[in-house]
Amino acid sequence: MARILSTLFVSLDGVAEIDPDWHFPYFDDEMGAAVGEDYDAADALLLGRVTYDSFAGAWPEREAAGGDDAAFAAQLGDTLKIVATHSERALGWRNVESVDDVVAAARSLREDESVGTVVVPGSISVVRQLLAAGLLDELRLFVHPVAARHGKRLFDEGEGLYRMRLVRTQAFPKGVVKLSYTLGEAE
Repeated sequence: MARILSTLFVSLDGVAEIDPDWHFPYFDDEMGAAVGEDYDAADALLLGRVTYDSFAGAWPEREAAGGDDAAFAAQLGDTLKIVATHSERALGWRNVESVDDVVAAARSLREDESVGTVVVPGSISVVRQLLAAGLLDELRLFVHPVAARHGKRLFDEGEGLYRMRLVRTQAFPKGVVKLSYTLGEAE
């Protein structure tokens, strides 16, 4: 059974809609390595259309340019990307397919014995749907030491609690802390 994990950059006040003004000043090589580790085990990426468009607008060019991050860009290109979209527009990048129902796609991935880990990078709406459906196995938050004060927050105003258990922490030199949670009651 595949594990589905989310990896998100968030501000202290829960904003997960990245703003370069509060994200990039805190990004360093150590944090980059930790982000890379999240992708190393990925058999598939499950993305919302906005996040996919952002990835597809940047990473193929970086791979072609052959710079410092070309190997990571190639890894992303080679990984299966499943995009939740209602649009008929072509997706354009290699190893990509579209789905209308992200929850059904996640259930199918979990049941696929050939898939070990599915990573959901960004994609706030996808993460919200997976949380509501009880399909997210781990939530990894790179918490930045800033209150963004505006932007889309990870958690909406819905009903019920999402109980989580902290399983790992990692602090980075510029003040970002990676918090990894599994869903469920604390032990």
